[in-house]
Amino acid sequence: MKILIVNPIIYTSETAEIKKANTIKDTMIYDLCLAFLQQGHNVELVACTQFKPQCAENYPFKVFWLDAKLKKICKPNVLPYCPEIKKIIKENKYDLIISSEVFSLNSLILAIKCKKNLIVWHELAKHNRIMNKIPSKLWYNIVARIFFRNVLIVPRSIEAKNFISKYCNNVSSEIIDHGVNLNKFVFCMEKDNFFVVSSQLIERKRINLIIDKFAEYLNKYDDTAKLIIIGDGEEKESLVLQVKNLNIDKNVIFTGRLNHKDLIGYLMKAKAMLVYTKKDNNMISIVESIAVGTPVITTCVPYNSSYIKKHALGIADDSWGADALNEIACNDRYIKNCFEYRENLSTEKKVQQFINQSQRK
Repeated sequence: MKILIVNPIIYTSETAEIKKANTIKDTMIYDLCLAFLQQGHNVELVACTQFKPQCAENYPFKVFWLDAKLKKICKPNVLPYCPEIKKIIKENKYDLIISSEVFSLNSLILAIKCKKNLIVWHELAKHNRIMNKIPSKLWYNIVARIFFRNVLIVPRSIEAKNFISKYCNNVSSEIIDHGVNLNKFVFCMEKDNFFVVSSQLIERKRINLIIDKFAEYLNKYDDTAKLIIIGDGEEKESLVLQVKNLNIDKNVIFTGRLNHKDLIGYLMKAKAMLVYTKKDNNMISIVESIAVGTPVITTCVPYNSSYIKKHALGIADDSWGADALNEIACNDRYIKNCFEYRENLSTEKKVQQFINQSQRK
């Protein structure tokens, strides 16, 4: 099959000033494209130029880098508008097009021009807060109901399914979550005495609460354990000061941002990955952690938390603390559960799910 994947936002940027990454080869969507290619499909990717990496890269599939238009209104990090998509679909014939999100001008163009071979891969499960949610509510109640009524919507979580089903009548019962390349994310049963955080160091991630809970764990259970904090951001200075004031300098290591290879080295050996976010959708870092056999301790905010609970891949609790850390540290069953579940997360399985969905259209 000839497949076009439209995913303008390659990675998350908290602000409109998008920091250029060194590569896109560490992203979820790149590995998904690679999996389509490896299974014999001719795949092409549409991405926003604002996310193009600093250095020139070669890819085994075609990437269309499209410049976002009307940037002041349609900010590239939130709602990129890439009208050149019309030219691409006019000049090329695709058997399947996968576009991210119903609330997207690009998906709207595709829904009007080529709805018969379009799947919209939908992640959002609540209204966008911009302008008191008015644009979002208008979009879902009017645009989605009219223009997406005959378009197949595939949700990325049960929460996304429940949300978009209020506005669209052609929502798949099958959920396709983010996948990972299991050739990169290798399972590891043996763990060292540390926990890991892989995150932007920003306010909504609440790394400060993770540090507090870890300090309680050191005091109550094991004062030799370590916490590895991978990532960078505006909160780093205050977090370093917090660690110093708690007198746990020897137990907490800030690595800064790491490439995928180095990150995986830490992730696969950690007892658990820790998450205390107050606002997130599906977190790819959670999927990556489970894939290498590292359980996750998280709030119930990420949509991944539903299957973490269901399959005991860690602990999902909005007020987790030292006891949760100890529970994971003392029980190998969570690691074994991750091993049994990891095949469900492979990009190869996601490809087959998409192909199955396209054949049912």
